[in-house]
Amino acid sequence: MNDGWKFRNRCGTIPPLMPEQPQPPKTSAAPVFAHSMLREIYEQPHAIRETISRNTADGAIFPAALQPIEGALSAFKKIIIVASGSSRHAGLAGEIMLEDLANVSVDVEYSSEYCYRSTHADHNPIVVVITQSGETADTIAAQREALRRGAKTVAISNVADATIVREASAALLTYAGIERAVPATKSFTAQLTLLYLLALFLARKRSGMAPEVAARHLRSLLELPAGIEASVDVWNTQAEQCARRYQRAKTLMFLGRGVHYAIAREGALKLKEISYVQAEGLPAGELRHGPNALVDDKLPIFVLATRDPSDPGSMLRYQKTLAILEYLKGRGGKAIAIAVAADGEEVASLADRVITVPAASELLLPILEVVPLQLFAYHFAVLNGANVDNPRNLVKAVISE
Repeated sequence: MNDGWKFRNRCGTIPPLMPEQPQPPKTSAAPVFAHSMLREIYEQPHAIRETISRNTADGAIFPAALQPIEGALSAFKKIIIVASGSSRHAGLAGEIMLEDLANVSVDVEYSSEYCYRSTHADHNPIVVVITQSGETADTIAAQREALRRGAKTVAISNVADATIVREASAALLTYAGIERAVPATKSFTAQLTLLYLLALFLARKRSGMAPEVAARHLRSLLELPAGIEASVDVWNTQAEQCARRYQRAKTLMFLGRGVHYAIAREGALKLKEISYVQAEGLPAGELRHGPNALVDDKLPIFVLATRDPSDPGSMLRYQKTLAILEYLKGRGGKAIAIAVAADGEEVASLADRVITVPAASELLLPILEVVPLQLFAYHFAVLNGANVDNPRNLVKAVISE
């Protein structure tokens, strides 16, 4: 009896997905990219498809990978996500995916802080550790401490034979391929994809999500790569135009609500990493609690103003975000909004510039909206003469504390 059969019979098989339509043969030459980072941004559709394909089989999600912690998956009280840098931002988005879809309690910790936190707050947790390289020293130390405390761990890594994978109770792999540039791009969206799959898996196992509902979510996830492919050239042009307009800025702000706050944090981190300017990602509702003192006509502010019309919570957040845009406009602020294409004109009336993304569900919009932010960071850094593939003081994997 194989593990996939056991999972499907316990939780119900997700109906098979419709086969992808055959694609016409490509006749044009492969594009030439000036930097590894730009090439890897363009490789994200492939990374997302591979991550989905390699972690699903015959309608089952993770058919065998989580079998080693089968008992813990039925008994755990809480998930603790432990990560650093971009991986932690993926974890912040994953927190909301898991809570909203699977109805489980989730906390997100910094890897460097986990070992020093009180053990009394942990009640039968599963600890999910996320690291692109699988060799991040803080995250490895956090996993070892979690295991010492008796917790089961799930390692998420882009490297199959990494230390964190070998030492974990169970492991889930992203399939982004080798990422040569130091800034995480395709590995980040692959992590978001994997966390969404984990949320669907636990929704089926823990909260009884119907197979047809899970299949619908999975089909929506599979549609994202095509949406990115159809938009990335336009985003690239728009991002470069925005970078030229705000090239001299020394401080930038990124605002997002709910699951989009994680992407605001990631957009700010990308800019800091490769252009050496100060950037801050904040929950949009926190603007008026102090940071609004910084607002003037010299501060570019990225505002994530996307929405999912089928989600009442998303619609409420969207309306509140429009109010923030109106507030910024009234004070001379320069807002660059990321919005769903259908809302482009409405948002454009309140923002200095608008970059639109395809429609998607609330929890999948982050995978789309982060790509224009990556491209903006890339062009901003290039225009200012920075080495985007190997920024100063940074390494791909932080292997010492």
